[in-house]
Amino acid sequence: QVQLVESGGGLVQAGDSLRLSCAASERPLPTYAMGWFRQAPGKEREFVAAISWSGASTNYADSVKGRFTISRDNAKNTVYLQMNSLKLEDTAVYYCAADGRPYSRLLQPSQFRSDYWGQGTQVTVSS
Repeated sequence: QVQLVESGGGLVQAGDSLRLSCAASERPLPTYAMGWFRQAPGKEREFVAAISWSGASTNYADSVKGRFTISRDNAKNTVYLQMNSLKLEDTAVYYCAADGRPYSRLLQPSQFRSDYWGQGTQVTVSS
């Protein structure tokens, strides 16, 4: 069983940056594709970004492309989401997820399989 713990959320102003982290608490993540999702109040959870097990491939939602960067450090069992130029509409609870299929490179939202979830971290962007 993979347990994921997100951190790094907070309250920032529009235009600021934040870096979220997602660490595996028990098992290593090197063979799993990882993703970030978010859920705003009253809305469904949506895909934000995903990264392949090696880090060689990434995919982003159009709404964050060019502003957010997903990366991973397999030696630290940690995945990151660097968020720049934050907007009011980025306000949400951010969740990381792991695709439990080893060595998967399926990073499209319809292909990524969220087998494991973290508890989420709140990001609030104010004007």
